Amino acid sequence: MTYFSNFLKANEAYVDLHGTQHLPITPKTKVAIVTCMDSRLHVAPALGLALGDAHILRNAGGRVTDDVIRSLVISQQQLGTSEIIVLHHTDCGAQKFHNADFQKELENRFSVATRHLDFLPFSDPASSVIEDIHKLKASPLIPDDCPISGGVYDVDTGLITPVEA
Repeated sequence: MTYFSNFLKANEAYVDLHGTQHLPITPKTKVAIVTCMDSRLHVAPALGLALGDAHILRNAGGRVTDDVIRSLVISQQQLGTSEIIVLHHTDCGAQKFHNADFQKELENRFSVATRHLDFLPFSDPASSVIEDIHKLKASPLIPDDCPISGGVYDVDTGLITPVEA
């Protein structure tokens, strides 16, 4: 038995709470949030968001990648968002390895070349937020007048500390 069958059962209860409202495709706040996939970071309650309030883009480390920029361009140009928040967190798994070591480990395990892959590890979450904000501001696909903010979520307390870029 997998967790999926348990999740489907929980979904039945969720459907009753969800109701039949049809939310608009444009998020209510017109905000897109780039954050980590870490299960300890539950973005909606941490930011007081409800269903339909914001686009939440998640990946390992919450890093701004080409695919995140692709999603943000769609979010802004097709779906009406106009602000971006970059939210990283303390004790991130992306802080636990170095690119070269991880690439070598993967090459040994899978016999596949990985030197061309950047897994975007970092040592300091505030510095990585600043780096990702700069990457967004440098993108010709993100409007110059788009507000971009950032912060670091503390996984032990839930507190978000703003980061100035």
